[in-house]
Amino acid sequence: MPSLRKIFYYSFHIQELRSILQWTVWHDPVHRRDEEQEAPSLRECFKYLDATSRSFAAVIKELNHELLVPICIFYLILRGLDTIEDDMTIPLEKKDPLLRNFYNILEKDGWTFDGNGPDEKDRDLLVHFDCVVEEFRKLSAAYKEILKDITKRMGAGMADYAHNAEFNEKGVNSIPDYEQYCHYVAGLVGEGLTRLFVQGGSANPALKQRQDLHESMGQHLQQTNIIRDIREDRDDGRRFWPREVWSKYVDDFDDLFKPENKEKALRCSSEMILIALRRVPDCLFYLAGLREQSVFNFAAIPQSMAIATLELCFRNPDVFQKNVKISKGQACRLMIESSQNLRTLYDTFRTYARIIHKKNDPRDPNFLKISVACGKIEQFIEGIFPSQDPNAIVMANGAKENDDIMMKARGMNSEERAKQRQLDKEARRDVILMAVASIGIMTFIGALMVFMAWMFGARFDLAIEGLRNGSFRPDPQVIKQISEEAASKTMKAGAAKSEL
Repeated sequence: MPSLRKIFYYSFHIQELRSILQWTVWHDPVHRRDEEQEAPSLRECFKYLDATSRSFAAVIKELNHELLVPICIFYLILRGLDTIEDDMTIPLEKKDPLLRNFYNILEKDGWTFDGNGPDEKDRDLLVHFDCVVEEFRKLSAAYKEILKDITKRMGAGMADYAHNAEFNEKGVNSIPDYEQYCHYVAGLVGEGLTRLFVQGGSANPALKQRQDLHESMGQHLQQTNIIRDIREDRDDGRRFWPREVWSKYVDDFDDLFKPENKEKALRCSSEMILIALRRVPDCLFYLAGLREQSVFNFAAIPQSMAIATLELCFRNPDVFQKNVKISKGQACRLMIESSQNLRTLYDTFRTYARIIHKKNDPRDPNFLKISVACGKIEQFIEGIFPSQDPNAIVMANGAKENDDIMMKARGMNSEERAKQRQLDKEARRDVILMAVASIGIMTFIGALMVFMAWMFGARFDLAIEGLRNGSFRPDPQVIKQISEEAASKTMKAGAAKSEL
């Protein structure tokens, strides 16, 4: 039963309610799991996938059958690694070897871990990690190699940060440090997923060579989460916003949360959002290289939610008071738009970039840079999907030379161009014939209706006379006169019949 608050909210946000109903009723997964064919250990893995992920579980379970299990296991391995890294109750001398050797643990049959604190939210995954190990060992050698490599590098990076006293005490210092941290926790994930996509035949192999692209995919998501979660992280004693940024606006990090520094805090968040926005064109480029629909949905949906979250956080003082999130209705609309095709996805990015540009404050020191970042997003999209249709421009010009130029641009030879012109000519002739036939049929039907009305006694003479007199409505007196005449004729006919 929905709460009164939700009922009240969706009463004034009908479009969001419509999106929820559309996604719930009409969404048809590209692929479906066959649970009857799954081993008990694999079903256990999917149970922990649902328990540990709200946003990724649904899209992972709709992946094609080649990538479904490898990506599910990849997610659970990294979630287990992250659960160890986040737990402050584990002593450093115990945590360090766990993180650095986690990639070897994946080959240890029956391995589990119960050393997390009782309040660690995902501790159950590690307590029953043997099911993940069992399914990992069933993967092909190529997939296992990718997962172990990423796990090894990520675990080493996490261990290095755990030993970094300055990071643990004062947080991130510079923007390069900030991006390096995001690389270890998200950029490596982007690399691993790209290698899995290519190995499974669902992405352009060239994406493996473009480290800048898959790095931006991970950076964009992680930076968005860090921007959105600033209040929650601060309450937990963590600082991920780099000192290089916030020190331009306040003397102490905690000053960002004081009401009297509201405008300074908003300008600081604008610069953080600017850093994330610069990653968007690379993300759009990357998404164009995905070949299979379920993989496209898996990558596109989180990215569209990230740009929507950046727009929600932009110049929003609530970011410093609570954890802000897009509504369920907005999320459903984004999932619908992001799971169709590349053009629809790009339109979503264009929309949010324009909203951010519109909200941009000229008094903000980052105003010009943010405007440029939004402009680059729109420029990239315009280069792939022009807002003006070149074919429509050519037809408007009516120039045969332009026709030839367009057909040459499509790689058509002279014979194909001649055939295309003949087809266009026949198409125009068919349109004219259809129009003439439609007018002829409508004329015939209209004439037939007039004739039938006249046969049944319609008084067109009175209608024509009324029009001549400038009256477009029937005269009540005339209607009364006709009615009396009709009644009189009926009475006379009845009297004549009685005499007979």
